[in-house]
Amino acid sequence: MSKISTNLQIIQRRIAAACAIASRAPSSVQLLAVSKSFAAERLIEAAAAGQTSFGESYLQEALVKIPQVEPRVNATLEWHFIGPVQANKTAAIAAHFDWVHGVDREKIARRLSSARTAKQAPLQICVQVNISGEASKSGCAPEDALALCASLAQLPHLVLRGLMAIPAASENAKDSRAAFRRLRELADGIRASGKVAAAQFDTLSMGMSDDFETAIEEGATIVRIGSALFGERQS
Repeated sequence: MSKISTNLQIIQRRIAAACAIASRAPSSVQLLAVSKSFAAERLIEAAAAGQTSFGESYLQEALVKIPQVEPRVNATLEWHFIGPVQANKTAAIAAHFDWVHGVDREKIARRLSSARTAKQAPLQICVQVNISGEASKSGCAPEDALALCASLAQLPHLVLRGLMAIPAASENAKDSRAAFRRLRELADGIRASGKVAAAQFDTLSMGMSDDFETAIEEGATIVRIGSALFGERQS
């Protein structure tokens, strides 16, 4: 058994354990393999072990990697763009990805909507919220999230699925838990507002290798895991 296959099984067991603590079904959490900066061969190895959802942050790298990976796996892969979305890259992102997690401005959403063709399935999007108020982080302010979601919910060729956040790094687990809880409560309020399609607004993309179990306990439906699956990245 390969190292990646072993790691995947370990992560899946940890997801199941966190779900048990939260009285949730393991199937309610999607593992998104954060594959940015890892070679195509590593993704192919993960796909052979059963992983089908991959997250990329660097568009040019992904455009090279996706056609290298897809013909060599016996599964339909789902590609998530998880990095900051620049306006001049929206057309390529809309053409090649199934999900976009980092939408934080109406301008970006409108460009993604315009670039997605009617022949493609709707692009699944999450609004990124700067839940910890960090100057260095992308994302809309929590108090602006409802208005932004209400606007995005009206755009064609997009499906507004929920919220994404990357809380401030902290050695105190209570800080991460509080941030995840704030995002969940924000999503609950938006869902109940009547301004979005509540049945589709079902996603909380939060939690990474160091804190995904806490995120699951607080309601995460997508956890973004890179190093725990693939190993440490090379600089």
